[in-house]
Amino acid sequence: MRFPVFRVIALLLALLAQGYLFARIRQVIRSSGRSDRFQSRAVRLVGASMGLLFAMNSYILLRHFPWVDPPLAAQIGLFYPVAVWNLGSLLSAAVLLLTRALGRLGRMGARCCRGQAEQAAPDPVDPGRRRFLQAGVGGLAAAPMLLCGYGAAYAGKSYDVEELRLPFGRSLRVVQLTDIHAGIYMTREDMRRYADQVIELRPDLFVLTGDFISNSMSFLPGCVEQMARVSARYGTFATLGNHEHLFGRIGEIQEIFRQHRIPLLTNEHQVVQTDEGPVAVAGIDDLLTGRPDLEAALGGLGPAIPTLLLSHRPEIFPQAAARGIPLTLSGHWHGGQIKLSLPGMDISMAHLRTPYPEGLYRINTSRLYVSRGVGTTFTPVRLNAPPEVTLFHLT
Repeated sequence: MRFPVFRVIALLLALLAQGYLFARIRQVIRSSGRSDRFQSRAVRLVGASMGLLFAMNSYILLRHFPWVDPPLAAQIGLFYPVAVWNLGSLLSAAVLLLTRALGRLGRMGARCCRGQAEQAAPDPVDPGRRRFLQAGVGGLAAAPMLLCGYGAAYAGKSYDVEELRLPFGRSLRVVQLTDIHAGIYMTREDMRRYADQVIELRPDLFVLTGDFISNSMSFLPGCVEQMARVSARYGTFATLGNHEHLFGRIGEIQEIFRQHRIPLLTNEHQVVQTDEGPVAVAGIDDLLTGRPDLEAALGGLGPAIPTLLLSHRPEIFPQAAARGIPLTLSGHWHGGQIKLSLPGMDISMAHLRTPYPEGLYRINTSRLYVSRGVGTTFTPVRLNAPPEVTLFHLT
């Protein structure tokens, strides 16, 4: 499924959720006992507000919002509330539907357990109990909004530095950043903060594994400018992601990276001379939206040279392992971005769609690491999948 199609489906689901929530809110207003005039005005106000929030989120999601580096006030007062409402409303609608379905099942079960005589004479309605249940359901429906607000305000900004020690054949400090998604939810200041963290880690190699932009080329120069501030001992290398193909212009992207002296590896490699001998850094194009060619990327490399493969999507791993590549670095899936952890398993859209959603994998002597990345897509909310800067101690 192509990315824009997935966005449209997500918006259609959000639209259905908005309609359902509006119907439930209108029902509450109509049963409030207030005057007809008050009820009519309240219903119109709620409908107009929900329509405006949905329209703004649709525009931001489907089209380029021409505001590079918006101030914090605009983010807090405009962009984040819109995004939190739309994701939160989708989850709230799901909670309300689930509670209603469970309530109906419970009532059906109770009727089945009672005799026909009792069914003919239903229990009298208790107004106090009804108000208590309505308040409980309302609180339960509000919880997703609060959770999404937390995911946008804190969990999406507080990152982890993950450190791994892996065999490679050369002693190197490698730092990986991926899925930056520069845009209105990933400003130049955010990217400066990540670049400062990478500089502090003192990498021998700095690698970038795609999705530099969210949905517009306007944000790419600032992104590459910040990444170019990192002066790694043996250089910085990058490869393309699906967002570059979907929302960018490849020729311009290549020129911007060239201006900042960052090699953009597209089905090619470069050999780096280290103190312990040569190391190859190879990169392939995005597996679905680009034209990947692993053979071209590895062409001319012998088994004596350890190779680090950069691939935005991790599904290349079986082919890379078959070629004996010791380490492949990927991203793309954001660790699920919004993930539910249960005993023995994690559940997210990513975990349902790929065998490599996040973390370390191994086939024989080959290893794959899939970073959660630092940016977001669809929504600026992260839950149980914090941003990640990854430091590899290779030996």
